[in-house]
Amino acid sequence: MPINLTHHFLIAMPSLMDDTFSKSVVYMCEHSERGALGLVINKPSAMSMKALFEKVDLPLGREDLSATPVFQGGPVHTERGFVLHEALHSDSWVSTSETSPSSPSLSPSPSSPSGEPDATLRDHAAPPLDAEEPDETPLQTSIYASTLTIPGGLEMTTSRDVLEALSTGAGPKRVLISLGYAAWAQGQLESEIAENSWLTVDADPAVIFDTPIEKRYDKALSLLGLESWMISPGAGHA
Repeated sequence: MPINLTHHFLIAMPSLMDDTFSKSVVYMCEHSERGALGLVINKPSAMSMKALFEKVDLPLGREDLSATPVFQGGPVHTERGFVLHEALHSDSWVSTSETSPSSPSLSPSPSSPSGEPDATLRDHAAPPLDAEEPDETPLQTSIYASTLTIPGGLEMTTSRDVLEALSTGAGPKRVLISLGYAAWAQGQLESEIAENSWLTVDADPAVIFDTPIEKRYDKALSLLGLESWMISPGAGHA
């Protein structure tokens, strides 16, 4: 029977030893019979959000995010930005009036001199898992131009307008920005789970946004009633 791990955590078993996935927690943004896509949420890069915004020629109008690291979301398209955030309901976003009455209003996303969107945060949703078949997941229920709506109350945006909102002091209250993502071809993730490479559990956004980075692996394990010392190479999976 097919499984759907959208809005789940993948928790790396000790047998995964490579730099990208060792002791990683991956938030699954999309999973279907065609493949899977997720973001590693506990591997910070050396770049802060403030530095990222400087790189894309925007101020960062959110002091609460200034020192927050940009994450290494996975080994695919590491030059592209992916913004994971809460769906923008009235209680989950910051308006410019809350931060600075004189903040400029959000303007349309500018293009680079070549006419292409910024290379760090391109104006398209996550690359389709199969280029020959359009993605059936709804992409446009957010205020942002290119957003994947994820069951469970989160969204993943890849268009520059979310950065522009943050630059004015507005935007989502809780946000994680990664460069790159993790992807699995058809049947690949299921095979890795069968080989005991991953534990799986329903995702809790508090692990992503409220838990210190160094504690996210253990916190994700605790959702299964486990601690790090309880798992070892070759152990069973959930």
